[in-house]
Amino acid sequence: MTYSGDIPVSDAWVRLRDNPKAVLVDCRTRAEWNFVGVPDITSLGKQTVFVEWVDYPNGARNPHFVDELRAAGLTDDDEVLFLCRSGQRSIGAAEAATAAGFQSAFNISDGFEGATDAEGHRGGAGWRAESLPWRQP
Repeated sequence: MTYSGDIPVSDAWVRLRDNPKAVLVDCRTRAEWNFVGVPDITSLGKQTVFVEWVDYPNGARNPHFVDELRAAGLTDDDEVLFLCRSGQRSIGAAEAATAAGFQSAFNISDGFEGATDAEGHRGGAGWRAESLPWRQP
């Protein structure tokens, strides 16, 4: 594995709560943040870091991703928890962070909305389905 591993949403919340060095990075697109909602970890005394892994609408990988993580104040010894829509793009983000020297880069496996169900709908798994705090910007 080229990153620290996959963790369920509930474990991510516990890590954010219990580890002062744990940081949540939402690596979805600005469109997703604005129209779908964002995790709210202010009750833990923390702020979510927002850095796009790919841009919308063309889906090109953000060539400044790691630089933007560092500009947001993340350091190699932070425990970085990456969140995307369904836990797929965040794997690439965790891999890139690990390759850049971050020692603990995790993928949140079901993301914010989870994978699609048999009817093609999202929302049966993930951050919101676990009833974790979120808000509409």
